[in-house]
Order: sequence, then structure tokens, then C-alpha cells
Amino acid sequence: MFKRIRLGVLASGGGTNLQAIIDHCQAGSLAAEIAVVITNNPGAGALERAAKAGIPTLCINHREFARREDFDSAVVGALQEAHVELVVLAGFMRIITPAFIEVFPERVINIHPALLPSFPGMHVQQQAIDYGARFSGCTVHFVDGGVDTGPIIIQAVVPVLPEDTADTLAARILEQEHLIYPRAIQLIAEGRVRVEGRRVIIRPACPADPTALVNPAAED
Repeated sequence: MFKRIRLGVLASGGGTNLQAIIDHCQAGSLAAEIAVVITNNPGAGALERAAKAGIPTLCINHREFARREDFDSAVVGALQEAHVELVVLAGFMRIITPAFIEVFPERVINIHPALLPSFPGMHVQQQAIDYGARFSGCTVHFVDGGVDTGPIIIQAVVPVLPEDTADTLAARILEQEHLIYPRAIQLIAEGRVRVEGRRVIIRPACPADPTALVNPAAED
């Protein structure tokens, strides 16, 4: 039995990844409890999802701060007050400052809807389609001082289909996000994750499928 890790979830939008984490916590498959959900957007759907689950919420509107650092300081203060151990970015549409990361070293994680290091930033599904990528997916990573540049914890791969639009590809990727984000949190909660330079070491190692993925198939 693992001690439940206290999460602070930061979200700006609808909160589907937040909902996946809530569901896993409630099902007992994730050794975590969400101490607080913080948003910078008063209209974020994540607020309603958290409220329905009885989770404390807080809106800290970034527009009320002249400096990004001041906004981050307010968010950090709220996280510390809630005794948060792991900060989970779930569709949080703000770039956090180094001062934030210094307070939670290797304790801030994010999920990105592409296979990093390919296609960081925004509108990544359309980028993958425009580039002609055969595969896309999602990545859970630690947050460092760059944009989607932190060490990678876990990834999931989906094919890019000939008829895909950005929306259809995003929907297929989102299904995998809802699976791997709770899994990454559980690995951290179990104390199995260690960062060595750019590599994330998981002990004991998780079984991996060595089978290659080919798109289109090598044989009809």
C-alpha cells in the first residue's frame, strides 16, 4: 500500500485530463488525492468537474497581474498552502517561470499531445498532418525552463490516418492521454521514477513491447 500523494492540478480549459485523474483516484487505481484545482480562466470547465467531485478550487486570473512572475508567485503560494507534493499541468495554457520550478524541483509534470521532441508548442496535430508524419501520440514529461523540453516519463503512439483532420487526430490522441497521465502519476507516487540528466529511469523497469510499429503496414 502506497501513501497517497497530494496533487495540485492546474487547468485552463475543459478538464478532460483532470476528469481522468479524478476517475482513477475514485476507483482506487491511483494512489493520489487532488488537494486543489487551480485555473487562470474563470470559465474553465475544469472548475465544474472539480466541484462535482468535492475538490477545492481556486481561480487566479493571470490578467490581474502585471508580471508573469507575480502570477506564478500567487499560484505557488496556493499550492504550498494546500501542501501539494506534485504539480500536474492539465491543459494549463501558461508558460511557468523558472522561479515556479525552483519551488517544486522535478515535481511539475505536463502532458503534450505529440511525440516529443517532435512538434512542441501549439496546434501540434495540424503540424503532424502537414509534415506528413505517419505516427503521432502524446508525452508526459517533467517541466523544465523550456517549452515542452523536460525529461520524458511516458509516451503513447497513435497512427496518423490518411483521412485525419486535426480534430480527429486530437480525439484519438486524447484517449491515450487519459490512460498515460494517471499511469505517470502512479509511477511517481510509488517512488519508482528517477531523473538522470535527460533520461527518466523507472525501477523496477516496466515491461516493454519490442514489436516495431509500421505505418503503412509492411505487408498487405
